[in-house]
Amino acid sequence: MTAGCSAMRRLALLLFMTSLWPAIAAGTPSAEPEHDDEESDEIESIQVTTTRTRNLVRDEPIRVELVPEEEIEENLTIQPGNISTLLRELGGLNIQTTAPALGGASLQMRGLPGRHSLVLQDGLPLLGAETDGFGLLQTPPLDLARVEVIKGVGSALYGPSALGGVVNLVSRQPDSEPEVLLNGTTLGGADALAFLSGSPTSALGYTVTAGAHDQTREDIDDDAWADLARYRRYTLRPRLFWKNDDDATLFATMGFVDEEREGGSMPGRTLPDGTTFREALNTRRVDAGVVTEAKVFDDRILGTRWSAMEVDRKRAFGSQQVQDTHTTANAEGTISGSDRDHQWLLGVAVQYDRLSSVDAPSANFNYLVPAAFAQDEYSFSPKVSLAASARLDVHSDYGTFFSPRLSLLFRPHEEWSIRASIGSGFAAPTPLMDETEATTLAALLPIGDVHAERAVSSSLDVKWADEGWEINGSIFASEIRDPLIMRDAAQAGRLELVNADGPRRALGAEVLLHYVSGPLHLIGSSTFLDVTEAAATGGRRDSERVPRFSGELAAILEDEDRGRIGLEVSYTGRQALEDNPYRNEGNGYFEINALGEMKFGSVAVFLNAINLTDERQTRFDPLLRPAPAADGQRTLDVWAPLAGRTFNLGVRLEL
Repeated sequence: MTAGCSAMRRLALLLFMTSLWPAIAAGTPSAEPEHDDEESDEIESIQVTTTRTRNLVRDEPIRVELVPEEEIEENLTIQPGNISTLLRELGGLNIQTTAPALGGASLQMRGLPGRHSLVLQDGLPLLGAETDGFGLLQTPPLDLARVEVIKGVGSALYGPSALGGVVNLVSRQPDSEPEVLLNGTTLGGADALAFLSGSPTSALGYTVTAGAHDQTREDIDDDAWADLARYRRYTLRPRLFWKNDDDATLFATMGFVDEEREGGSMPGRTLPDGTTFREALNTRRVDAGVVTEAKVFDDRILGTRWSAMEVDRKRAFGSQQVQDTHTTANAEGTISGSDRDHQWLLGVAVQYDRLSSVDAPSANFNYLVPAAFAQDEYSFSPKVSLAASARLDVHSDYGTFFSPRLSLLFRPHEEWSIRASIGSGFAAPTPLMDETEATTLAALLPIGDVHAERAVSSSLDVKWADEGWEINGSIFASEIRDPLIMRDAAQAGRLELVNADGPRRALGAEVLLHYVSGPLHLIGSSTFLDVTEAAATGGRRDSERVPRFSGELAAILEDEDRGRIGLEVSYTGRQALEDNPYRNEGNGYFEINALGEMKFGSVAVFLNAINLTDERQTRFDPLLRPAPAADGQRTLDVWAPLAGRTFNLGVRLEL
């Protein structure tokens, strides 16, 4: 009763804030068309770094989707503890639950497996060569200046970790405003974050981001199983920026994460079969990275990138206790320059990737991958430019791989741009699959005679922008040959990693739109995906948990000095399900979010109503299996929200 009253009070407050909007926006003139064009030009004039050349977005042959700081702020208050909500709203990206009992998640790009999405922080793989199911959930967005996204095979740029695409999280600079954010939810969540910044000298600056996050264990559908896992997490990330008079730069960062998660059966209660079952994960993560640049040899630029990460995990799955340590290290050196109409880059790199577990020795691996790569961007004319990239990786266990990529930009008119791209790449086998995230690495048999995955992807993108409108349309196709899958082994309760009998294919299309007129922002996206894989009985089938259609439309009224209100409507379409006794296809569902923030000088109060339609998977079917699976799992795969309707209230303070 108390929670319900609290929710009603918060909804009433949201309606009250909405009713005040005419007063908030009073006196705010409608922007002239020139203002709209200036805002679009400002985004298009941002230099992107994920392509390895510092081109403007508008001049880059490789299509880069950009999420600017303004849109990050709009999403920041919805889920301050992690970036999953922000990424979910990008067209073609889907956050897929990998460990139902603990809330793990992976980033699926255009229907390709989440393990193939490389997540960088300031160009460094600080979440490892392969982001685990909790790395995204341990990354708060408070310190982000923008997000850069390259969809499709990115191995020519970043090697075996980028088979599905690349997401680069670019941090805010030392001249950004320090701030503190406090947040609470009706489902027992709480966040406290601080972003500090400063510049002791003209050459030296720093930022520090720290956070404390807490979530109580919640049984939404009252079946004695926790739909939301309990967690307690602390994060800390200091960054150092240095630049001298000769334009030599140094960037250094360190990150620390300490988290405890616990799910499974609720304390003091038993499951329908009369038993209890505990799931837990303790994570200790530390990382460090350095990026340097200096001019040499007639304005050539010598660059280096160094990074290392170690994560220690202790996993409890029923009576099983499994500890593992994952270590990655990367080193890279490049030299780049411009000659006539060419922008070129040459580089060498080495990646070290190691997993060690005494409790699950079958999962251990130790990879060393040296590489050489090159890139050239050539402007034939102001209307036509071409980018060619190639990389040669020599894998210590799986051989030598050549990964090329070719991208073309054609601008037939000032308002139009057309991009075409094709590339290939590879990924080496690892035991870090969704199935081992959901159970433990101890369930895996020794990896036998498997091949590396090979992939090719292509896309055609068309963009039109004028008078405050920006519309992007894409069609794309990908194929992974020898895709890796987990299957039940002959030995009871064990899993084995094998190559599937046929390729995984993804065909699709996207439409993205953005419209700005004065205080009004409209953002929309829709994605169609046809993703298939080889069926065990022969022929092909739809890949599981890939929505065939998804879309979102958001309308936001915003005044920089007074606040914002907004409404988001999203739809997730039907998706194939596997090993589900209740259904073989998930229902489509709508979600509605209402957002509100009011500013009082340096203080902003926000209130959000999330999933007002109260869509939950447990409204369709039970989450618990009728009987435990062969590998011991008690729950089904997650294909719809588990939390249902949620309200969150918080405050942001500019220091």
